[in-house]
Amino acid sequence: MKLSKLTWWLLIIGGLNWLLVGLFSRDLIDMLGLGMTVGRIVYVLVGLSALHQLFGKKSMM
Repeated sequence: MKLSKLTWWLLIIGGLNWLLVGLFSRDLIDMLGLGMTVGRIVYVLVGLSALHQLFGKKSMM
């Protein structure tokens, strides 16, 4: 249950980041100054969160 909640929040953050990129060409991770390595880790976690949300719920279909 906690993993699903965490992955849901990561997807929200990732979606808002893409909104900023699309509208203003601004990357939230870059704006926070987290560095390239941390930024890549965040992007991988967001991608894994999407996979978890997509395939982790058996009752969706």
